[in-house]
Order: sequence, then C-alpha cells, then structure tokens
Amino acid sequence: MRCITVYTKDFARFSDILEDVLSVTLASDEQTTIDGVAVHASGDVPEHYVHRMRQKKDVVIMRDVQRNIVILQRGDVFEVLVHQHSSEAVGS
Repeated sequence: MRCITVYTKDFARFSDILEDVLSVTLASDEQTTIDGVAVHASGDVPEHYVHRMRQKKDVVIMRDVQRNIVILQRGDVFEVLVHQHSSEAVGS
C-alpha cells in the first residue's frame, strides 16, 4: 500500500483537501503543499502495517471502502493508505 502523510491534526481541514490529496501525483519521498497543508508521499507500507497500528491506543483507523483507502489518524498527522490496485493510487 502506498502511504501519503498529511500534516494536520484538524479533521475538517483534512476532509476538505482529501480529494486533492488523492489526485496529486507525487514520487516516493516527494512533498507538496495543498491549501497550506504539507503532504508527503511516504512510500510503501506492508499490508500488516494497519494491524500493527491497530494495537496502538492513540491511533484512529478509518476505512473508505468506496475509494479503497485506509486512513490512520495519530497525533498531528493523517496517513492515507492507498491500495496499489486502486484506480486512485497516487504516484502510479
């Protein structure tokens, strides 16, 4: 899964830019700014990453089945995990 890190703790702000985050094409380790929020293509994470994060008490996990993505919220960041076979895979 491809991981895109969005540096904001504001869920409303994150929700406002999510479509733009999913549509931007970034190379691995590339960073950009969307509406004043830093967005970083963090590379690939293994499938068991979500399971590992589920064990942590400070992580919220959200699934968007329609878009085939998983969103992790922890601390001041959101991590958007995009399945590689998704039609919205960033950087593919």
